[in-house]
Amino acid sequence: MSDQASPLIVCKSCGNSFHGNYCNECGEKVLKPADRSFKTFLSNMLIAITFADSKMIKTLWLVLSKPGFVSKEFAEGRRVNYLKPISLFFVLNLIYFFFPLIQLFSASLNTQLLSPLRDYYQTVVAHKVVSMGMTVPSFSLIYNLKTTGFAKLMVMVFVVIASLPLNVLYWKRNRFFTDHVGYMVELACFNLFVNAIMLSVLAFFGLGKYLSEEVLTAIFIATNLYFLLRSGNIFYQEKNWKLVLKSVMMIAFLKIALEVYRAILFFVTIWSL
Repeated sequence: MSDQASPLIVCKSCGNSFHGNYCNECGEKVLKPADRSFKTFLSNMLIAITFADSKMIKTLWLVLSKPGFVSKEFAEGRRVNYLKPISLFFVLNLIYFFFPLIQLFSASLNTQLLSPLRDYYQTVVAHKVVSMGMTVPSFSLIYNLKTTGFAKLMVMVFVVIASLPLNVLYWKRNRFFTDHVGYMVELACFNLFVNAIMLSVLAFFGLGKYLSEEVLTAIFIATNLYFLLRSGNIFYQEKNWKLVLKSVMMIAFLKIALEVYRAILFFVTIWSL
């Protein structure tokens, strides 16, 4: 009766006529003076921030402590309690690119020239430097600025490439292609936090001198093997020697995927200059 006694309101979003505080067609809320107060604004902002932060912290902690669990929850339809892995990925990606001291998904020109295709890359770079009429140091500076920007946009290319072997290794595990991609997004989140952000923090505080190429390689292999062994059991229900074998194989595939991704990044950057 109270709703019927209230004035008829026309929804500003869909044009539906209704009584009460919410449109029965689209759910739009009727704004009142109290909703526009500064107190309400602060209250809504606090709820939004704490809710998002609590989900992010919870999701990140699970990625670190129970690899594969968040991917499994999303694949099986239990999602409301967690931040989307892709959202977590972009947040960590943004943080990482503020101080990319450890090159993981970004690759400077010097790093690219150490790749297996370095002889060909050197030829391409030499032609580009001559055509642009620049010195190598100047070209390197411009290249590094460009490639960092592209890397922010192209990390998902690595994720998709790295997920392809999973379709073969775990084809009997009743997972869709998008499930494998989601799982690889979780691995990318793990790597961004552990092998990019945390190692960059250590390097920033003066411990970079201990992070030689050999040490970094050992850390990358050890941390990724930890993730693959734990997550392979949780997400794919694999175990025993098959789990170990497939995890070791995935380490090799990840290296190949990274090289392919960096090759694509190199040519996209060169093409843009």
